[in-house]
Amino acid sequence: MRIYIAGPYTKGDVAQNVRRAVDAADRLRNMGHTPFVPHLSHFWHMAHYRTEEDWYAWGLEWLRQCEAVLRLPGESKGGDAEVLEARRLGMEVYHSLNDVPAAIP
Repeated sequence: MRIYIAGPYTKGDVAQNVRRAVDAADRLRNMGHTPFVPHLSHFWHMAHYRTEEDWYAWGLEWLRQCEAVLRLPGESKGGDAEVLEARRLGMEVYHSLNDVPAAIP
């Protein structure tokens, strides 16, 4: 499954938030899924500034290409909006890696 990772980015320590998203993506990949980590836009943003609204719109475009969302814990305006969009689209939303089924080979 293509799984979009939604969760905190600017609330708290940005580096730790990016790390948690990448760690979740690694576990999903090990389970046979194809994760999308919008938090990695952090590095793009360091080189080329874009507005917060532009990043949210970009993330939602990618979310629509996925089949599910993994919502990481913590306060996140963007993560909450991504979950709402996923539900509007009828996508599965997982709140724990333990709830994500392993990919079928």
